[in-house]
Amino acid sequence: MRPGSHSRPRVLGRVAPAASVRLRAPACGQPAQPSPPTWQHGGVTAATHSTLFPQVPDSADAVLEGLDPEQREVALALHGPVCVLAGAGTGKTRAITHRIAYGVRAGILQPSSVLAVTFTNRAAGEMRGRLRQLGAAGVQARTFHSAALRQLQYFWPKAVGGSMPRLVDRKIQLVVDAAAACRIRLDRGELRDVTAEIEWSKVTQTVPGDYALAAAKAGRVVPRNPAEVAQLYAAYEDLKRERAVIDFEDVLLLTVAVLQDRHDIADQVRAQYQHFVVDEYQDVSPLQQRLLELWLGDRDSLCVVGDASQTIYSFTGATPDHLLDFRTRHPGATVVKLVRDYRSTPQVVHLANGLLAQANGRAADHRLELVSQRAPGPEPVYTEYTDEPAEAEGAARRIRELMAAGVPAAEIAVLFRTNAQSETYEQALADAGVPYQLRGAERFFDRPEVRKAGIALRAASRFGGNDALLDDAPDLPSQVRAVLSGEGWTTAPPAGSGAVRERWESLAALVNLAQDFAAARTGATLADLVAELDERAGAQHAPTVQGVTLASLHSAKGLEWDVVFLVGVAEGMMPITYAKTDEQIEEERRLLYVGVTRAREHLHVSWALSRSPGGRPNRRPSRFLDGLRPGSTGAAARAATGGSGGVERGYTSGTAGAVPRRTQRTPARCRVCGRTLTDAGEMKLMRCEDCPSDMDEGLYERLREWRAEQARRSGQPAFCVFTDKTLMAIAEAVPDDEGELARIPGVGVRKFNRFGTDVLAICAGQEPGPEEAGN
Repeated sequence: MRPGSHSRPRVLGRVAPAASVRLRAPACGQPAQPSPPTWQHGGVTAATHSTLFPQVPDSADAVLEGLDPEQREVALALHGPVCVLAGAGTGKTRAITHRIAYGVRAGILQPSSVLAVTFTNRAAGEMRGRLRQLGAAGVQARTFHSAALRQLQYFWPKAVGGSMPRLVDRKIQLVVDAAAACRIRLDRGELRDVTAEIEWSKVTQTVPGDYALAAAKAGRVVPRNPAEVAQLYAAYEDLKRERAVIDFEDVLLLTVAVLQDRHDIADQVRAQYQHFVVDEYQDVSPLQQRLLELWLGDRDSLCVVGDASQTIYSFTGATPDHLLDFRTRHPGATVVKLVRDYRSTPQVVHLANGLLAQANGRAADHRLELVSQRAPGPEPVYTEYTDEPAEAEGAARRIRELMAAGVPAAEIAVLFRTNAQSETYEQALADAGVPYQLRGAERFFDRPEVRKAGIALRAASRFGGNDALLDDAPDLPSQVRAVLSGEGWTTAPPAGSGAVRERWESLAALVNLAQDFAAARTGATLADLVAELDERAGAQHAPTVQGVTLASLHSAKGLEWDVVFLVGVAEGMMPITYAKTDEQIEEERRLLYVGVTRAREHLHVSWALSRSPGGRPNRRPSRFLDGLRPGSTGAAARAATGGSGGVERGYTSGTAGAVPRRTQRTPARCRVCGRTLTDAGEMKLMRCEDCPSDMDEGLYERLREWRAEQARRSGQPAFCVFTDKTLMAIAEAVPDDEGELARIPGVGVRKFNRFGTDVLAICAGQEPGPEEAGN
């Protein structure tokens, strides 16, 4: 939802003014200078970590305790415009929440007069939770859309009359119908991309008639002919009017229209909210900036926080110009730079700073040089693989080693450039028996098992005295375990990583939460815990679910882990192939920077020389690593800090201790039509999804029976032996020898060595030898 043209859409029968003109003058802040290394932060609490259940500070001054000098400066800057330039891991949320809480506790700010806005429900929920812990529970913390929707719903009868149009959750069906009305056929990918173009047009206040020119000016990669996209956009808007519905972008557009056309309503809103805080200000779109200006009116009680080096959503309309031009718009603004990185080790910070040192463009001119506040850690590990499946298997193997060494699964993440890369890693982790969770799944307190558990805990808190189940449960943790055992929780987790395991992980997270709560609140009762869960549900402050996180780099923004695997860091993927202009390339660099700064301690960076097994090894590591990874050359080459690092090569031969070389495979082609396969699922089956299957049903059933026996003997779930798709691929190919079996995706080196003899025997119509079974 971001940059674009200044065309004027008609809203509520009137013309909305264009986004404010952006002045090209010196921006807010020059490149940061590292803080003096002699400063000792002794008793300062780490910026990104806090006690799970901290005590509410007993005074305004107590709110300031534990802040470093720059964070404290932010907290004390309560008058006039304030711009906080905050690098990754420097405690920006901590600084602004303590600022709000200090203002409230000192009587300078009225809680109900403060509106804090950010971009995701998770971030808003975290902000509400922190403010509650600091004794400032009455402050409103919302997303732009949520705040606008509340105002629009309240003022609609007065401003327009009647009932507000229905808000549609998803645009896809409307776009499908618009395409049908225009007699334009869209495939699944084009449908998604056209929908994104409509969203971009609306947040940049571009009307259908101006779309083609605006898209060309912004360098958009247009999914269809621009004239066709404009036609679809116009038809989409017509359908919305016919059906009396609005979309999420309309919420902002209509709120802007109401506030600028009805001065009495604008005055009422401004009387309610007198102080504004905007997080992630580098991500505001022209439309969101316009709404913020209407909320403010002629006042300047505004605090913004952001980092131009983390602008990664320009494709949706985001622009850092509003952040960089803040001092121009507000000449008397207080500007504070946060550069003390409490999240990452010096080795991780060194790589992050090195990435930005090579950057170009306006955002790069205002980059922040981070200074790690942590003890030294391991050097980033760089690994090269022959192909993407090998890369995924290598990551899964390392993750198992880390977990065996005591690293919790929830403190490990695998980050990739595109969601399409997820399937390979899901498969590799499943094959390795590693539990995982996909970022962007259903919110914790919305999960059915969590809702049911909450009902059970609430009932037990009310009638527990008459429940024999709790007779032998003397304390809160044992009571929670007793109640949740009836909902499916067990002391030992179920095997595998499917739906059963996911339900257990949710319940286990509640059990762990109860233990932490009891440790922090002596004498806490089941009713106290239920009240805490209600508060957390309202704030969407979820406990940690155990499982390795799989996420795209975009969805990882704002998160952090002890161990991060950055995978697929090769030319064509990072930067992505369609990044052509200098601006697009620089955004790709910033995206990698965001990925690097998610790691607290261990960082693994890897790439594959080819996409599929047996493919031409014509890929090279990302240009962004030139001069940074050991052995490479480039303008950013620096002396190593604290270690030599080194490039490790996965699945190569000729070196002592190397992983055995996987069997070479020819490029994956459909066995039916001969087309080269690129989709991971099709590669698994060795045929196009639409091509007819010639699977030997009898062989498939014999393989399933054999797999069940192997799973029983090893105590693992069946898919850890072979997945259903791999068995289907084997039953379709019916391999005659080791070479044919090795060419089937899903049959890696480890499984080939362990099960190859059995599988070939079954394919030949023989019984597997008893001496091999279960090896």
